[in-house]
Amino acid sequence: MALQTSRDEAWALLTEWVQSPSLRRHCRCVEISMRAYARQFGEDEELWGVAGLLHDADYERHPDMDADDGHPRTIMAELERRGEDPIVVRAIASHADFLGVPRESRMEHALFSVDELSGFVVACAAVRPEGIHGLTPKSVKKKLKQPSFAAAVNREDVRSGAEELGVDFDEHVRFVVAALEEHAAELQLDGEAAAA
Repeated sequence: MALQTSRDEAWALLTEWVQSPSLRRHCRCVEISMRAYARQFGEDEELWGVAGLLHDADYERHPDMDADDGHPRTIMAELERRGEDPIVVRAIASHADFLGVPRESRMEHALFSVDELSGFVVACAAVRPEGIHGLTPKSVKKKLKQPSFAAAVNREDVRSGAEELGVDFDEHVRFVVAALEEHAAELQLDGEAAAA
């Protein structure tokens, strides 16, 4: 099979289901990171991008992960209804450990590895005067050691994500930062210079 949902259709679905600007930004960050890794690995950028963009599309409406229609089951069901490539649906399922879907493909490992890290990088950039510009793996690791900083981010997932993907942690952080930095203005990660 091939990708059934175009990027425009995926964005329309995301903006219909997600009103929160921060959750929209998170999904966009994961899309950007997924596209960058797809290019790096010579994989299908559209396929990886749509999986990244829609991985949390139902979280705002269905945050109860224990419910039958909870996250991410609702977005998976919607994509299945649309006849989407099972590869995309399975990748979204595999990013949610509690569903018990083992991550096997490189795309599945990539989605898991960039999900929490993208959110953490955004949090790091938000507290720096220069935003994402000049953000180093060293500063990210320093913030990871502060449990109160971006407390909702699962530190273990951030670490194990790089291992699963088979990349050095510092390189992984550097890669995601670089991918997001290319879209700094759109993502509002330019820091105080842009705010001024």
